[in-house]
Amino acid sequence: MKAVIIGGVAGGATAAARLRRLNEEAEIVVLERSGFVSYANCGLPYYVGGVIEDEEELTLQTPQSFFERFHIDVRVHSEALSIDRAAKTVRVRELLSGREYEESYDKLLLAPGAAAMKPALPGVDGARVLTLRTVEDTLRLRDLVVEQNVRRAVVVGGGFIGLEAAENLLHRGVATTLLQRSKQVLPPLDGDMAALLHGYLRRHGLDLRFGQNVQGYEETQTGVRVLLKEGEPVEGDLVLLAIGVVPENKLAKDAGLALGVKGAIVTDEHMRTADPDIYAVGDAVQVKNFVTGADANIALAGPANKQGRIAADNICGIPSVYTGAQGSSVIKLFDMTAASTGLNEKAAKAAGIPYGRALTYSASHASYYPGARNMTVKTLFDPATGKILGAQIVGFEGVDKRIDVLATAIRAGMTAEDLTELDLAYAPPYSSAKDPVNMAGYVIENLRAGLVRQVWWDELEAQQDALLLDVRTPEEFARGRLEGAVNIPLDELRGRLQELEPARGKEIVVNCHSGLRSYLACRILSQHGFSCKNLAGGFQFVSCVAEDACYGENALPPCGLRVEKG
Repeated sequence: MKAVIIGGVAGGATAAARLRRLNEEAEIVVLERSGFVSYANCGLPYYVGGVIEDEEELTLQTPQSFFERFHIDVRVHSEALSIDRAAKTVRVRELLSGREYEESYDKLLLAPGAAAMKPALPGVDGARVLTLRTVEDTLRLRDLVVEQNVRRAVVVGGGFIGLEAAENLLHRGVATTLLQRSKQVLPPLDGDMAALLHGYLRRHGLDLRFGQNVQGYEETQTGVRVLLKEGEPVEGDLVLLAIGVVPENKLAKDAGLALGVKGAIVTDEHMRTADPDIYAVGDAVQVKNFVTGADANIALAGPANKQGRIAADNICGIPSVYTGAQGSSVIKLFDMTAASTGLNEKAAKAAGIPYGRALTYSASHASYYPGARNMTVKTLFDPATGKILGAQIVGFEGVDKRIDVLATAIRAGMTAEDLTELDLAYAPPYSSAKDPVNMAGYVIENLRAGLVRQVWWDELEAQQDALLLDVRTPEEFARGRLEGAVNIPLDELRGRLQELEPARGKEIVVNCHSGLRSYLACRILSQHGFSCKNLAGGFQFVSCVAEDACYGENALPPCGLRVEKG
């Protein structure tokens, strides 16, 4: 059997190695357009920032090492031009020499990846308007930053690559402006969770601007001018475009293979296209969203590696199945970590899936052990069954551990009750006896059982007739509060219930710092005949969202939030 693989990096390189492990006799050829067959795509921004210092650390395998270990013929600087499905050949061009030739195959695997989006705007092809997708891109960007003494940079796009690049440019001492067309960074997060990041990024020196619609780019004597639809142009020594990626589908399209979401290559659960001898994996393919079952294009390294292995299995007669992706992701931003898995609110609404939401604050480990820091956990669940649909976490230490547990819970179809029963490792330096994942389960179960009702920041406007009760200490209350709130500390509440008698018969919205004391207050009040709701996330969360909503371009829509600072 002869297998030809178009594209390396994650999916293609993984498939090649798996094919060799399964079939020692197969002839395996890998065609890679760039000069690097297997490299750490996700590590590229950190080389720009100097966190990764050695260029060779980015290269996981070379053509020589692939041949020595796996006896695989890897041809870099080799571009696949077309596929003749009837003849089962690929037309190839050697980019360094210009020579073209035909390469035959028995099985063909497409792993072309995705290309950085470059909208057709004036000046987009300028020498100082860059993208960050390949090793060559990275070397070019680092050379500009380090060798040409770049002092100002403009990043367009607030997704993973844009934010990681901005962080690393700041590490290099480059004054960085990030322009984002929407009202938040990191689209996998809901707007309120992203709000936790915005102020943090600004405090670390990032000039973060929302609602920015780029119209074009102009070269200047010293750099680039970014032209905006509204507002003054923004100038920098260079511009990094990071507005997303699109599947590399030209080969598949020209070969008559079916395309789907975003132009991605359509495959079945075995990663096989409509042609039984052609498979496709990675950023260029259409897959199923694991939670909704809908068609999706999810450009992440984890799914690409799994798909490469599954395609290789099927080529070798092992009927492996890819069951879909849930988009689990994590990002480091200075010392902060943000992570998500499964559905966010926007995705749930788009899919027409009913959901409930719970917000919890938990320390990364036992609070009495030095160094504990809180993380904010937002969990979406099916109100009828308690099944976990999605989760987002923003915090510091321990975020990655908890999002992985919740990702596993989603994959296993677990419910909130199941989360409460998880037997997770505990020692004071690592967790608490009630792990943050357990706590998410407890809160959801309380909500589903009716032990407490809640109101979210975006529902406050509909609670204008409610009494706002703040059960924090007087010192906390003096530092900041919701406008019009009454302060009765939790530990004094039972003795001061008579002060709330005028509010009997109307709604009482209770808040504390994080939602725990207000939950306890709601249990007291409800058992004394009062109607009350707990403010999800407490004053800490709501004040952060309110601050972000009022910052500059109004990063979140008006929601009736009114916060007074002491």
